[in-house]
Amino acid sequence: MNKLIFGLAMAAMLAPAAVQAQVKLDMTKITCGELLAMPAEDQSDFAAFMSGWFAQKSGRTFIDVSLFLKNAASVTDWCASNKSESVMAGLQRAFDKK
Repeated sequence: MNKLIFGLAMAAMLAPAAVQAQVKLDMTKITCGELLAMPAEDQSDFAAFMSGWFAQKSGRTFIDVSLFLKNAASVTDWCASNKSESVMAGLQRAFDKK
């Protein structure tokens, strides 16, 4: 019985390590084509990350939800015509114009 309990305890300790895979993405290298191929939920997560990154860069400490949605739609529209471009490069050009 003790061996069974020990075995179950060991399996329980190792199980979380087996299912926790880490994925690292270089956000500067994601192309418009890759963005458009993402599921809608992943596109939303990507847009939120990029919005936060540029907000931090410009010192903004607020979220304008309607502006965020407008900008996300604008990026999607731009990407439809520039599939080989890096999303970050396009965003950086737009950010620098402001």
